[in-house]
Amino acid sequence: MAAYQLYAFWRSSATYRVRVALALKGLTAEERIIDLDAGDQRGEEFLKINPLGAIPALIVPGQAPLTQSLAILEYLDEIVPDPRLLPADPLGRARVRSIAAGLAADTHPLVVPRVRQYLTTTGGFDLADWRVWQTQWFTVGLQALEARLAAEAGTGAYCHGESVTIADILLTSVVAVMRVFKISVADIPTIDRIVALCETHEAFARAAPFKQPGAPAA
Repeated sequence: MAAYQLYAFWRSSATYRVRVALALKGLTAEERIIDLDAGDQRGEEFLKINPLGAIPALIVPGQAPLTQSLAILEYLDEIVPDPRLLPADPLGRARVRSIAAGLAADTHPLVVPRVRQYLTTTGGFDLADWRVWQTQWFTVGLQALEARLAAEAGTGAYCHGESVTIADILLTSVVAVMRVFKISVADIPTIDRIVALCETHEAFARAAPFKQPGAPAA
């Protein structure tokens, strides 16, 4: 199998997702650390990898860098079909993608470092304002997802059915980073149950932020 390289950071929710998927597929990648706190993502060399200045980026030898965690997860699912991370049926795939996209596109982008930097330098936020902002958008996103998971027949032991899908990887990545920031959301019992189940899997446990190179003591 190809010798992958993964541009990563210990705290990155999106990098967490790729770590989980690689582990589930039995793949490995050499990690190259991009320190988001030090601004490495805005350096000239990394901008050649991803002009947006965002991680993760997965390097497949001889190919252009793969960016965006959802695209990387689907690529990995296609090249190593077992275990399947997307359901076999079209409606199931659409539901899983809907859950994953809601987290990746509607919740996560509001709490990333570049948003914090803008709000605390140009937007007039202090750190207390930033924490209120994070808590607001984590809460909105997860409580909306809780309502879906609690009501929809497709929910099983996991977000969809009885096995891990991309939806579970996205969900657990958001919760893992919330814990780094010591933020919690109340009244999400279905989410709490699913995340606890996911974290019994070695792939999820190995991807935990505080277990990564460069992480501070938990």
